[in-house]
Amino acid sequence: MTKPCNLYKSQYNKATETLKTLLKQREEIDSKLKINPISSDLHKDLRTINLEIKITNNEIEQAESDILECESTENLS
Repeated sequence: MTKPCNLYKSQYNKATETLKTLLKQREEIDSKLKINPISSDLHKDLRTINLEIKITNNEIEQAESDILECESTENLS
């Protein structure tokens, strides 16, 4: 396996770990919103976390695509 493939796998692993952390943070915000549903700070935090989750999901998809492409290129060599 070449170094670029390892890099893509590393990026994928980091992004999945980040996603787990973000989802846990979103759960915490959701539970706080049940207690205080009108908190503008919590709603702002929720929007920010949701955006970060979307970005991280995109990073995961890109890394998956890069891994597949890299592995298929290696198999042709």
